[in-house]
Amino acid sequence: MRIAIVAESFLPLMNGVTHSILRVLEHLEERGDEVMVIAPSTSDTAVPDVVNGAFVYRLPSVPLAGYTNVRVALGGVSRVKRILADYAPDVVHLASPFVLGWRAVQAAHQLGIPTVAIYQTEVPSYAARYGLPMLENWAWGRVDNIHLLADRTLVPSTFALNQLRGRGILRVGMWRRGVDTARFSPTKRSQAWRASIAPNGERIIGYVGRLAIEKQVEDLAVLRDLPGTRLVIVGDGPQRSALEAALPNAVFTGFLGGDELAKAVAGFDLFVHPGEFETFCQTIQEAMASGVPVVATGRGGPLDLVENSRTGWLYEPGDLAQLRGYAQDLMGDDAKRRAFGTAALASVQGRTWPALSAQLVRHYEAVAAGEALLEPSAEHVHLARLGAAQPTTISATSNKGLPA
Repeated sequence: MRIAIVAESFLPLMNGVTHSILRVLEHLEERGDEVMVIAPSTSDTAVPDVVNGAFVYRLPSVPLAGYTNVRVALGGVSRVKRILADYAPDVVHLASPFVLGWRAVQAAHQLGIPTVAIYQTEVPSYAARYGLPMLENWAWGRVDNIHLLADRTLVPSTFALNQLRGRGILRVGMWRRGVDTARFSPTKRSQAWRASIAPNGERIIGYVGRLAIEKQVEDLAVLRDLPGTRLVIVGDGPQRSALEAALPNAVFTGFLGGDELAKAVAGFDLFVHPGEFETFCQTIQEAMASGVPVVATGRGGPLDLVENSRTGWLYEPGDLAQLRGYAQDLMGDDAKRRAFGTAALASVQGRTWPALSAQLVRHYEAVAAGEALLEPSAEHVHLARLGAAQPTTISATSNKGLPA
């Protein structure tokens, strides 16, 4: 196939969107597909023009205020339309579309090129976290318009599926994320690394991710004085200085990649993720593939990934006392923690990137052939709307077996 991937963000910025695109590019290169990536420009001259066999077309961009390594592409619909018309792809893949993706979906629609939109970032909900609640409705309007115009939208979790269907976006299917179980594995656990982080034999509680407001890493302050533990924060971002001040006893490693990241994750005794706006949360899968149990907020993607009282615990959004209680529950019981870790490892087997990428290609082929997704029944849409309206999304059944 001939595929154009329009990336809201791409290398050198590493995040969930970039990571997914890179894994998909690997698969498409192996298949022999022709691929072009359209992405914002970068000031980093070391970034290659060809990545995993795909030519990267860079559009002029400006840094996002307050988050300078994130860049926003400039220009209008007509410029993207010219690029797509010249390239003439069979399908346009919109990766977490919002600004550049909005232009691209309009351009592709005008050219009659089918589109697959990947809903991966809950941008509207970020507005309140960044002190701009008045923009939330506008942002949801933008999301609605993009996905109503796209031929097919793919979401990574049942929460996201119900969220979009509840907004009347019905051409929606599920496409989860793969995990590299060779890279992320219990075999990467290093006693030397653990001793360097916790020289007194403390149990290690770890977080991996961007250090940004929407990740709510400051909530981990509730764990800072948990007896016999050491908190480790892996990642970088605009909140790092503030978080270092709020968590003075935590270890901040900065950004880690490759084997260094795999070694760190496997070295954790418990993985925690406090963010409430994760449509999936790839780092949870990577922790589970490393045999590490998880405590995460009970909203969004973690609802599909973490099974209460088996692979970890989900706490009510905002209930930091519950977060602390669940962490204490696992850190204080070695046998229970090991059992949860073993179950977590078993739960992610078979979720490989090649399998998930092959599934994505089938979606490409379907939209290129003009095949429509079966729309849900009116009853399903009604139930989805009810689900989308609920502020707390841990179900009664998912709370079975919660410790007192």
